[in-house]
Amino acid sequence: MSMALPASDFPPLALGFFGLGTGYLIYGPQELLGWPGRDANVDRASGVWGIWMPGFCQFVSGIILFVGLTWFQVFTWNPPLYMAAFAFSAYGIHWFALGWNRYRGHDPRPNAGMCVAFLLISVMGATVFFGAGDWPAGLLFVFLCLVYISEFVATVGIALGEKALGAMHLITGVWLMYLAFAVAVDTALSYHWTT
Repeated sequence: MSMALPASDFPPLALGFFGLGTGYLIYGPQELLGWPGRDANVDRASGVWGIWMPGFCQFVSGIILFVGLTWFQVFTWNPPLYMAAFAFSAYGIHWFALGWNRYRGHDPRPNAGMCVAFLLISVMGATVFFGAGDWPAGLLFVFLCLVYISEFVATVGIALGEKALGAMHLITGVWLMYLAFAVAVDTALSYHWTT
C-alpha cells in the first residue's frame, strides 16, 4: 500500500531563521558589549533561550524538512532544500548543547572542535546555495562561516575573539531576521523579498 500526500509550498524555513536569529540577538550583545554581564543567573537565562529558540526552532524545521523530503515527499525535491534540512537539524542539535553548557556553566573550550565541524557545514551551505543561485541563503552561510571562525578564536582565548563573535552574532542575527521576515511574507502574500 502506498500513500501519496499533496505537495506543500510551506517548508518551515522562516521558523528556523527566526529561532537562530533570536539566539544570536540574545548572545551577541553580551559578547560584544558585555551586556548583560555574565553571572550564573544570566547564564541560566541565556542557556534556556539557546536551547529553545535556536535549538528547538531549527531542530523542528530540519526534521520537518527531512521527513517532508524523504518519507512523505510533500516538498519538491531540490538540493538546496536538502541542505537546509541538514543544516537546520545539525545547528539545532548543536544549540541544544551550547544552551545546556551555558545553562550549567560548563567549560566552553571543547567548542573549538565543534567550530571546525560547523565551519565545514557552513562552507557546504554557501557552496550549495550560491551554486543554486540563492544568494540570500548563500550570504547567510558566509556569515555563519565568520561566526564559527570568530567562535574558534574566542574559544581558544585569543584577545578580542569574544567581541568579534558578538559582532558576527549581531550582524548574522539581523540578516536572519530579514530572511525570516522575507520568507514569511513571500510565502503568505506571494511577495518577492528574498530575490
